[in-house]
Order: sequence, then C-alpha cells, then structure tokens
Amino acid sequence: MDPDVRDGGGPAVTVVGVGTDGWNGLGPAARAALQDAEVLMGSARQLGLVPETGARRVTWPSPLLPALPGLLAAHRGRTVCVLASGDPLFFGIGSTLVRLLGAGRVRVIPHLSSLSLACARMGWAVQETEVVSLVGRPDELLHPAILPGRRVLVLCSARDAPARVAALLAARGYGRSEMTVLSDLGGPGESRSSGTAERWAASAAAHTASGSPDRPGQAGVLAAAAGSPRPRGPSPLRVIAVECRADPGVTPLPRVPGLPDDAFEHDGQLTKREVRAVTLSRLAPVPGELLWDVGAGAGSIAIEWMRSHPACRAIAVESRRERAERAARNAAALGVPGLEVVVGAAPAALAGLAVPDAVFVGGGATVPGLLDACWAALRPGGRLVVNAVTMESEAVVAAWYGRLGGDLVRLAVNRAAPVGGFTGWRAMMPVTVWSVVKPVTDPDMEPASDVEPEPDVEPASGGELSARPSGQADTTPAGRSGVPPQPGGRRK
Repeated sequence: MDPDVRDGGGPAVTVVGVGTDGWNGLGPAARAALQDAEVLMGSARQLGLVPETGARRVTWPSPLLPALPGLLAAHRGRTVCVLASGDPLFFGIGSTLVRLLGAGRVRVIPHLSSLSLACARMGWAVQETEVVSLVGRPDELLHPAILPGRRVLVLCSARDAPARVAALLAARGYGRSEMTVLSDLGGPGESRSSGTAERWAASAAAHTASGSPDRPGQAGVLAAAAGSPRPRGPSPLRVIAVECRADPGVTPLPRVPGLPDDAFEHDGQLTKREVRAVTLSRLAPVPGELLWDVGAGAGSIAIEWMRSHPACRAIAVESRRERAERAARNAAALGVPGLEVVVGAAPAALAGLAVPDAVFVGGGATVPGLLDACWAALRPGGRLVVNAVTMESEAVVAAWYGRLGGDLVRLAVNRAAPVGGFTGWRAMMPVTVWSVVKPVTDPDMEPASDVEPEPDVEPASGGELSARPSGQADTTPAGRSGVPPQPGGRRK
C-alpha cells in the first residue's frame, strides 16, 4: 500500500450515504460534509443525486478497486468526500475504504440501508431476514439461503435479476415462493411488484421468446402497489424479497454437514454422507478459515466446509480434470461457486497455495511426500484430517498417529437394503479417520517408512479451475511414503 494513502492524523475521507431521494433525504451532517468537500467522488448516478457545491467531481473508473489507492493518493491533503448508496458499510464502498485506510481515517455518515427500507416495506423483522448480494456476484450464491419458510432479501443491480432469481427458485423446486421486487426504495419512483417465482419465470421466458424488452411489471402476473408511482423504465436498483415455499416432495438441503449423497454429481469417488459428517466435525470449520481438500473427487468435503458459513474458503486439489470439472459444477449447484479447484497431482500441485487452516486428505495418503507437504503447510493450531480405506493407507495413518498422536476413529456404516423379499444390512467399506491439531511448536519430523504406495483407489488429486504443474500427474510414484517412524513414540 502507498504510504501516502495510509498514515496518521484525522479522517482522510468522509463517506456519505445517499438514498434515491438525493439531497432532500440528507441530514445536516451529511449536507455539511458535501458542502465542505474539495473533492467529491462517486458513481455517475450518485454524483447526479446531489447539487453542485464547487467541489471537483471524480467519477469512479471501472474497475474501481485497482484504481482506488491511486485516486486517494492523488488528492492527499484535500478534503475528500465519497458518495455511497444507503449505508456505506452495508455491502458498500465504506468497508473497502476502512480496509484500505484504517477505521481512524474514515468518517462514515450513513443513510438508511436498502435492508432497513425493504424490511420496513415488507413488515419483516430485520434480525430474522437473510441477505444475499448478487451485485457483481454469481446467482448461485442464493442456493444455501433457499430453505422452507425462510425470508430472504436479494440485493441486485442487473435489469434481468428478478427473472434469473425466479428461474433459480423454480429449478430448485421452490416455484411457489412469493417474490416481491422493490425498486428505487425511498425515492419518488419507488414501486413494488409481486408474484410467485414459477409464474414470474414463465412470464419472463415468454417475453424472452417473443423478444419483448424487460420491464418493471409483468402483465397478468405482477401488479404494482396501489398508489405507487411507476418509474419511466426498468430500474436496476432493486431488492427482491423472497418468502421461500417448497413444492411438495422437495427435500431441503440444510447447511449442517451430511448432505445426501445424491445432492452431488459423482462417479462413485465421494466421501459418503455419514463419513462426511464425522470428517467435517473433525475439520471444525470456522468463519474466515481456509481448507485444502486434497484428493477432492466430487468436492463434497470442500463444498460442505464452505456451506457452513459464507466466510469459509476452500481449495480443492484433484488430479483428474473430469473430476475437477464435476467438483466445480457441484460447488455452483450447492451455492458455493467461489470454490477454487486446482487441477494437478499432489504434492506438486500444493506448491504456492495459500496457507491452510485445515487440510483434508481424502485419498492418496501413501503417495510419497503428500502428508509431509500437508503437515508442513498447515498453520500452527490448524487441523489435519486423513481418511483411509485400504490397509496400505491405514498403515501410513497408524505410523503418523504413533508419531503425532491425535484422534483415531474407525467408522463402519451399514445401510438397510432389500434381500429378496426381506430387508437386511449392507455393509459399506470401513473408513479410518485420523485427525490431529498442529502444535504451535512443531516437533522435528523424520522421513521414512517402507510402506509402498497403494494403487489408484483413493487418488491424490477435486468454482473455478486452475491447472498446476503436476509432475507425475497420471502415475502413482514408486518409492518410500515419507511416513514418520517411531510408531511407539511420543503421543499428544
């Protein structure tokens, strides 16, 4: 960061929240800040909401974030005021400026947020309403919030956003959900339109097929609130209020670990539901933390880690491109399109990745150097969890357990299945789960054991895809496994 941008002293920037009612909706403090400013920054729309004050006007460039430090440095020493929509700290520029300059250098004068205005119009309790922003973000982020009985506010700026949201709801089996589109909240052109998602989606599809332009209301489906003035055209400043209602027979997908196996597209390389729930309990997702899912297969562990909280991040490493692409599709379908999928064979593919807070190895524990690389990369206090199915991988895990201790559990799951005209228990392959927390002071590691690498039963390989140098991507390297010896050694 440029040292001229962040230094000591009083506020470098005042951020003023402004509503669609412009100057008329501003309080005395906000008006004074605008009148005192030597430089006024904002989008063209925001700048158009306030009268000329003699300040130099700077319209945001696109893209904004890379240019922002330079803009602030260029006007250092002058009184700078930045315009923001509504509450600057609610998905707004205010949060970016605080991260860039520090809280002590940013003065924020908020306006009513779109959340407060929308809840006031709907009569919803703010603390009970979930908010999902699709402004410049994938529509798939809405998936985790779609649950029966939930009230969700969707922030959007694209003109076709209501139609896209309706189509997503209908495809998920929530076509009966009531949608209310609130446009230009707080302004003279405020309007609202309502209808079910399935009818809205059908109407939007019909208009698209006929070549009709997008418009605020859809005839025969959506009705504007009585007495609400119509905007001259479709406004991109919209909040979509959704009351989620599942169609009959739809199974909700909760955020707790252990989604049904058929929620994932897979080729059989999938950590099964019961084992997945136990594995994630050992990984212990914490908001803001990063997971490596090594040998990701269908990506189920990384996906459920990210679903646990919007701030959880994950990198899935998968050596087979078709599986990596499948993991990315699963991530989008289950509401975590931000999953980063690296195509390459571990441990070579791990080089240069961000430092993880937790690592899961779902396959390939016998690959030489793999567990060594994962343990070395893991931050102190982080969690390593390894699942083993074969005897060879169990031997590797037992040796590591003997050296580092931790928790060792063997899971055997039986599921009821037809046996002729009766019902019997069908056993799944048992899975050994080893979990350990890395101490702040890591004991010296030693190379070693003579366990041979196993065949490709649990490949060490699992958003966005990125290819990485894989070295021996399509072969299982021969040689030593890099397992620490001393199976009877120190335990923690």
